Amino acid sequence: MSRHERITPETAAAEPQAAETPASPPEAPAGRSRKRLVAVATAALLLAVAGWFGYGYWTTGRFLETTDDAYVTADVTLVSSRVQGYVASVEVGSNDHVSAGDVLVRLDDGDYRNALATAESRVASAGETLARIDAQINAATAGVRQAEASLDMARAQQRTADTDFERVRQLAADNVASQAQLDTATEAQDVARAGVASAEAAVASAEAQVAVLRAERAEAEGQRDELRLAAEQAQRDLDLTVLRAASDGIVANMTLEPGDLVAPGARLAALIPDGSLYIEANLKETQLAGVGPGASVEFTLDALPGQTFEGEVASISPATGAVFSLLPADNATGNFTKIVQRVPVRIALPEDALATGQLRAGLSAEIAIDIRTTPQPDATRIAAE
Repeated sequence: MSRHERITPETAAAEPQAAETPASPPEAPAGRSRKRLVAVATAALLLAVAGWFGYGYWTTGRFLETTDDAYVTADVTLVSSRVQGYVASVEVGSNDHVSAGDVLVRLDDGDYRNALATAESRVASAGETLARIDAQINAATAGVRQAEASLDMARAQQRTADTDFERVRQLAADNVASQAQLDTATEAQDVARAGVASAEAAVASAEAQVAVLRAERAEAEGQRDELRLAAEQAQRDLDLTVLRAASDGIVANMTLEPGDLVAPGARLAALIPDGSLYIEANLKETQLAGVGPGASVEFTLDALPGQTFEGEVASISPATGAVFSLLPADNATGNFTKIVQRVPVRIALPEDALATGQLRAGLSAEIAIDIRTTPQPDATRIAAE
């Protein structure tokens, strides 16, 4: 107020009202304290959450090796034929469950039955040949015995001739026997000796005939064995015209129809054996330090949301996936760019996961391996080795 202004009753009455207006500012500190309380509470909540996650990481998270590059896999058995033929009938369809030994496909077996009958006929003919040779061997053996008897008789005659010759020779020396008698005795001795030689030759010939027949029999027996193997192969080919399931499982990708021509080795269908499912997780090479068979694994499946299962590391591949690729990388040529490699790790599925009946090969999974559960090697055993 200027010194030239005068205080009037109106101005004096207005001044108290003007003095009362600054009473509203005390509300500002209350608003600021409320905001401060909210900020403190938010910071405390964030700190608690950070502490919670930090505690979880420190106590558990840092021991987990995780990846979402994991899929349910199965040991697929490919169904193929080992013989050629036309499809006579298809006994099962895709997605049918079969037991080991169940018939899957039947091929036309007419040609194979004829081949089996021909092979069996040849085996029978070879058996008759062997029977004939056996009879010839028996006859030749009897001839050997006859020749040996003739040899014994010739030797007896020789002994008689030798005795007569000696007697006549002594008589001739004493001038009792004539020269003619000595000549006759000498001739008889020579004839007896020739008879013995002839009988010995007959025995040798008969024995040689037996040996020849036995050699023919061995050859015929070998031919019969070959024919018998051919018959067994014909029977095997006939049996192979019926394609059977190798194990219990589910048939998939059955593409055959009656009348189709099947070539040996061609893929006809696939069989997923029961209980053959497992998870294959592709871990980075930097994650393998503490991973080993027997480690506990928690995993979830995209096909079963909200469910967590616990498995176990079964084995680790001896090489990275790139080694088994169709065209492995050749890092010795051209410019080199380092790429983190991945190693397949097989994880065994628990019974409760298999019991759901919802698992299929190829389903996506997320896994977490607890490296604390990896069995440690026995220090005593290692020291002994």
